[in-house]
Amino acid sequence: MEKMKKIITILILSILISFPVNAGNQDTVKDGFIKKDKVKPLKKDFNIEDPSNKIIIIYNHGQNENDTVKNCSWISMLRNHASLVDQEVNGKKIMVYNFCNNHLRGDMSTKKDWWYLKPQPKIYKGKHILDKRVEANLNLIEKFVNLGVPRKQIIITGHSCGGLTTLLFMSRYPEKVGGGISYMQACFGKLSHKYKVKKIGMEKAMAKFRKKDQGPHDLRQKMNDEIKNNLKVPVLAFTHPKDKYEGLLSDWLEEIPGMKRIVISEDYKINGKSCKRKGYDWDEQIKKGHDMDTGLCFQYYNPQILEYIASRIE
Repeated sequence: MEKMKKIITILILSILISFPVNAGNQDTVKDGFIKKDKVKPLKKDFNIEDPSNKIIIIYNHGQNENDTVKNCSWISMLRNHASLVDQEVNGKKIMVYNFCNNHLRGDMSTKKDWWYLKPQPKIYKGKHILDKRVEANLNLIEKFVNLGVPRKQIIITGHSCGGLTTLLFMSRYPEKVGGGISYMQACFGKLSHKYKVKKIGMEKAMAKFRKKDQGPHDLRQKMNDEIKNNLKVPVLAFTHPKDKYEGLLSDWLEEIPGMKRIVISEDYKINGKSCKRKGYDWDEQIKKGHDMDTGLCFQYYNPQILEYIASRIE
């Protein structure tokens, strides 16, 4: 009984830490184009005036689990993307679309996330949720193209599992969009922290991960290998060494030709300034490396993001 209470407590805590501390109902953001100021979707999601002169940035949110997702996005996660709305690049105005995929589940996770099945499967069969998210992005992109938005003016982006979705998409369908921007790519837990990568090194840490969770380890490696082997177009990727998920496990990105990886900082400051993220009616200090791209000071990188976009829509 005591052991069961402990497990339940851990599960509750793991769910809570995936939410912004002060987030309430007003902080959630639904599917659609977001406004620059209030970071809320516009009423007419697909009403794009003069589509040939628009740049569409698609934002892919993170997930609660590896193969399932309960929530979409919060204002605090989208403020930096919202700061790009209406900015012009080569005479074309930016719009940002918050793409919710919290209705999707992987084929092996119809009842609960496959990671927790007993016994844990050693091979993932069928389509993982990230495969389905890639396909969902492809369908969304076709809608924009049919409305008159040129493909090269569509940029796919994402945070955490959404960042990994972005990298997978760009390795499979690079010709379908102008480019991709990944923020803190991750979807397999706090590997960098849990397996003490800083202390024992990547190789030994990943050996421990495989010994404990062979199925998830092998799926992660398969996805990373696919990205390394197939990604041939320039992509922008942001990482942070204190990101407990993949912070010290992201050097493989450097092996990809054309990849522009930006290591945000060595601490919780950007350009010497501390970071806060802001919700609907609250703000809080950034204390996690995985959240650095949600801090308002991350807008320091907006010029580099805009420069990347400009290079991809020429």
